[in-house]
Amino acid sequence: MGLTARVLAVDAGNSKTDVAIVTADGEVLSTARGGGFRPPAVGLDTAMTTLTHTVTRALSTAGLPCVDHVSACLANADFPVEEDQLAAALRARGWGTTVTVRNDTFAILRAGVTEPRGVAVVCGAGINCVGMRPDGRTARFPALGRVSGDWGGGWGLSEEALWHAARAEDGRGRPTALARTLPAHFGLPSMYALIEALHLGAVEQSRRHELTPVLFATAADGDPVARAIVERQADEVVAMAVVALTRLDLLDEPTPVLLGGGVLAAGHAQLNGRIAGVLSDRAPKATPQVVTAAPVLGAALLGLDEVGAGEGAQERLRAHFGA
Repeated sequence: MGLTARVLAVDAGNSKTDVAIVTADGEVLSTARGGGFRPPAVGLDTAMTTLTHTVTRALSTAGLPCVDHVSACLANADFPVEEDQLAAALRARGWGTTVTVRNDTFAILRAGVTEPRGVAVVCGAGINCVGMRPDGRTARFPALGRVSGDWGGGWGLSEEALWHAARAEDGRGRPTALARTLPAHFGLPSMYALIEALHLGAVEQSRRHELTPVLFATAADGDPVARAIVERQADEVVAMAVVALTRLDLLDEPTPVLLGGGVLAAGHAQLNGRIAGVLSDRAPKATPQVVTAAPVLGAALLGLDEVGAGEGAQERLRAHFGA
């Protein structure tokens, strides 16, 4: 497409969307932020309308009616058929001559590497893993929760902590300080009171995610049950990474393993330390590193890959985003 090409980069997660318009030499012309992208919850038309508001603002600020290429990393693009459907919806908007849609986990992966080569595990509300090679080969998981074999993520960790705490309090399970620290977070005296509050709506179900940091704090204080949950999360992260490395024939090559999402980026010493230790045993040549760069940077870098931009453009773009 040449150095005159312009890229519309989209990182659309469940909670927010970031958009950037960049040139093929890495200059950022505009950025915009909008609401989350949740087609399964609100329908594709409504989700696209929300996305359109954000993209329109970015294009208007850049003074452009459209671009050459759209690089979109979207939540809920879990299967190739969904990527195809979403790509068709984006093409219909006429924002770019060409369109590439990927799962939003690829944005975190590309943000953390200097070339499209490596594996990323994202542990936020849920958990997912992807890998890619410069030749276009990829590795991925459906990442739909327990139905697709996943375990953990912020929501899953809070659920596990509640399960153990409830059983500890009524005698079915091992004693754990979680039976005290979880209800105390909401100012409640017992797990029984917390269970009742969640059931009757006095504590909104959506607030359960607040219990994940409580779990990690309880583990850091030495509680064996909480520590076991954290260790299992670390083992799940490594299991996904090793499978992706194996699928891409990267297990025996020096390869970055990027760790992203709120749970992994929080810097919990026990979690990240165990990940490094177990990964060293199972994939000695893999190098774990936490990614804190904005995922929209990754979407933009993937776009620059598509238009044939050079290393200088990538460096300029990284500098803009402070990465």
